[in-house]
Amino acid sequence: MKIVEEILELKARRNALLLAHNYTRPEVQDIADFVGDSLELSRKAAECHAPVIVFCGVRFMAETAKLLSPTSIVLHPNPKAGCPMAEMASPEEIRAYRASHPGTQVVAYVNTTAATKTEVDICCTSGNAEKLVASLPQNRPLLFLPDANLGANIAGKLGRKIELWPGCCPTHNKILPEHIKEARMRHPNAVVLVHPECLPAVVALADHALSTGGMLRFVHDSPQKEFIIGTECGILHRMRKENPEKAFHPLDPAVVCPNMKRITLEDVLNSLRDMRPTVELDDEVLRRARAPIDKMLEV
Repeated sequence: MKIVEEILELKARRNALLLAHNYTRPEVQDIADFVGDSLELSRKAAECHAPVIVFCGVRFMAETAKLLSPTSIVLHPNPKAGCPMAEMASPEEIRAYRASHPGTQVVAYVNTTAATKTEVDICCTSGNAEKLVASLPQNRPLLFLPDANLGANIAGKLGRKIELWPGCCPTHNKILPEHIKEARMRHPNAVVLVHPECLPAVVALADHALSTGGMLRFVHDSPQKEFIIGTECGILHRMRKENPEKAFHPLDPAVVCPNMKRITLEDVLNSLRDMRPTVELDDEVLRRARAPIDKMLEV
């Protein structure tokens, strides 16, 4: 394909690293240097030291790459690829909450804007949230934002009281308990995996609730041959590619994130050719928003 050849040529010329989330389009995943979940991509951005990072994912992820690799030029090929959840907790709202709840530990899911991260104590991803929350002092109140589902699922597993921000992922909220019941009837021998951004009632009916990285590791290592996958359908491409001998069924084919799908090969090509749009964060945001991410990576 000519466009792929052009992208690879430009990528080599720019000495660029192309990162893609597991939910992006299959053809975008196929040209990436690394495909992963939020935690894996964060670590890769922190380690890479690449002069140019092309981030194929939603806006907050590209911002996180800039926070962790501030000397790199970070390109976000389609600025319309935002995240509704990330907009559900503003820095102003968090400052107001802190003022009325002094002493509260504020944990932010990485699915937040860089501006919001400047107002929190520590960040987490779906892959490390349980471990991270378990490491925090039990004698202080804890607020988890912005995803109430992920926070509730962690609270249930740890048996810990957590104040929950009223946010959610609109895509994962489409998954309902009846979808699991119907899928089990169609595929009675399949293992059901769901994302912890799903409703607690959905998680309760699944066999395992895992991040996308956790799902990929699980299906690779499992002796089982058939799986029902309850997360954004983009991950099925990688699962089938890496495990051709196994069968994967979407819990609901309608579970598609329109923002993750916005980035196309044409966007990547244009971004590398024109070296824009770039992710720009001022020095104060870079300093303050990086601190809670560094704390996360330490844990």
